Amino acid sequence: MNLRTLFFLLFIRPLATFILGMNVRNYSRLPKDGPAIVIANHNSHLDAVILISLFPLRLIKKIHPVAAEDYFLSNRFLAWFSTKIIGIIPFKRKVCRENPFEQVEEALKRGEIIIFFPEGSRGEAEKLSSMKNGIAHLAKRFPDVPITPVFLHGLGKALPKGDPILVPFVVDVAIGNPLPHCEERAAFMHCVQETFESLSREIPHLHEVPSVKDQPERRKDAHLDSQI
Repeated sequence: MNLRTLFFLLFIRPLATFILGMNVRNYSRLPKDGPAIVIANHNSHLDAVILISLFPLRLIKKIHPVAAEDYFLSNRFLAWFSTKIIGIIPFKRKVCRENPFEQVEEALKRGEIIIFFPEGSRGEAEKLSSMKNGIAHLAKRFPDVPITPVFLHGLGKALPKGDPILVPFVVDVAIGNPLPHCEERAAFMHCVQETFESLSREIPHLHEVPSVKDQPERRKDAHLDSQI
């Protein structure tokens, strides 16, 4: 058993089970193997490790979250921990000439499982942001690879952006069916947004998440309120 698997077995799983306490809905919908893409909303640095912990230990080595290169490779220790223990695939957020998804595409061709956050960076705690088009690119390049949506609630309060202190908070996870294939980018992105809003309604103590079109146009990445 390698160091990465031990980290999830001895640290992340006990954290998820005994400190946070997770309610997982439709666990059987998770991919059983790769290649596969799991997409999720993004409120906390815990999002990726909690998602990885849902999978059997035998698959840990095949799971790779896509994460910002400028942040997670910003120093030597963080780079080692992010790539060797968490298993991230670094992603260049700045505009560049080369294909920023090259490493992601190579991983999918090898039969890996990719964790992708369509919102991009972490948003406000327990608020759903509008989605960026990166996932549409992957969906078009790999039409036969299933894309499984997962809605996370509670991690934005357990470890919100900018807060280094973990607060025990019950976490709800709602797993959806793989998204239908769609060639047209706008229609696909609308489907992604609607799917996350639908999954949020599976959490008993949440009300309906308003749609992007119902929100005032405050800024380009206007957030959606998850009402509790």
